[in-house]
Amino acid sequence: MGDEPVNVKEYQELAKQALPKMYYDYFAGGSEDQHTLRENVDAFQRIIIRPRILVDVSKIDMSTTILGYKTSAPIMIAPTAMHKLAHPEGEILTAKAAAACNVIMGLSFMSTCTIEEVASSCDAIRFFQLYVYKRREIAALMVKRAETNGFKAILLTVDTPKLGRREADIKNKMIAPQLKNFEGLISTEVDDNKGSNLEASASRNFDPSVSWKDITWLKSITKLPIMIKGVLTREDAIKALEVGVEGIIVSNHGARQLDYVPATISVLEEVVDAVQGRAPVLFDGGIRRGTDVFKALALGADAVISGGTKTLTQGCPDFFFHRATVAVGRPIVYGLAAKGEYGVRRVIKMLKDELELTMALSGCPTLNDITRNHVRTRADNHHCRL
Repeated sequence: MGDEPVNVKEYQELAKQALPKMYYDYFAGGSEDQHTLRENVDAFQRIIIRPRILVDVSKIDMSTTILGYKTSAPIMIAPTAMHKLAHPEGEILTAKAAAACNVIMGLSFMSTCTIEEVASSCDAIRFFQLYVYKRREIAALMVKRAETNGFKAILLTVDTPKLGRREADIKNKMIAPQLKNFEGLISTEVDDNKGSNLEASASRNFDPSVSWKDITWLKSITKLPIMIKGVLTREDAIKALEVGVEGIIVSNHGARQLDYVPATISVLEEVVDAVQGRAPVLFDGGIRRGTDVFKALALGADAVISGGTKTLTQGCPDFFFHRATVAVGRPIVYGLAAKGEYGVRRVIKMLKDELELTMALSGCPTLNDITRNHVRTRADNHHCRL
């Protein structure tokens, strides 16, 4: 391998070399047997692209909007925790890379840079990820700080009433740093002789009583649109719309929570079909190539938009959505660990360049041209045999 990686996998190898084993395992690992961790990636390989020929692809347009905010491609940076474990300047560099690439950044609730530091670092469009702690005033304070500092949406993570069993972190006795956002509010200092202090801190702070009624509480304390992160079923997608969220993120938490749940790409269509274009559908989990982005867009196309941009009516008439949009987590951290801000920019550019090439070779000059007929899944093959 040369000095300059040519794909995301090579950035992952560089990150593995650069990081202490404890930190690499934290970023790369999943829960328990890591079955879902493998499936998140492997499931994409079972989806086949069906290209169209003799289409004018001399100009490719990947631009779109997410919650009304323009972005250069249907790719955003997923909220991932503790970037300073990957690089001393942490989320500030990630935000600067997002601004340079004109993509939206999701900032983790567990960021190692403060909300204010990230906000003042650049002009990137930013969404803020939220966990609800037992002390609700902490969540309320974080939401207020995000809103005051120009964040544009709240990404409420709902799949973490308790922390998943991440055995590599337990074996490594993973030590998380003190988080500046919570100085004077909570402490993450615990007895590290008993395993991961992440697990101990989560047990002490995460609120397992959070339920659908708390969406009403959250809506009462912010004017920002709320997207719910962690939906894997038709039933929960419908319920999310009923309680009035402005968007849905299909996610299994990077396979770090409950093992043996489906790969997110395998349930994307189910959720999109349930939503029927009434709210944006974002997607994360397993994206490693531009072809993966293309496949996710194709599987999100039929029920969201077919042949045009649709106005959403869930209390936000000026929001527009353009197919399922993908959020990328681990590859961003690998780029940051390997080569800092430059590495993050390169990872984003790689995915954008690969998506552009895939669109050209598939006969899709715009995102509107990507349809369900451009991919074939194993379920399609089964139906054909029937």
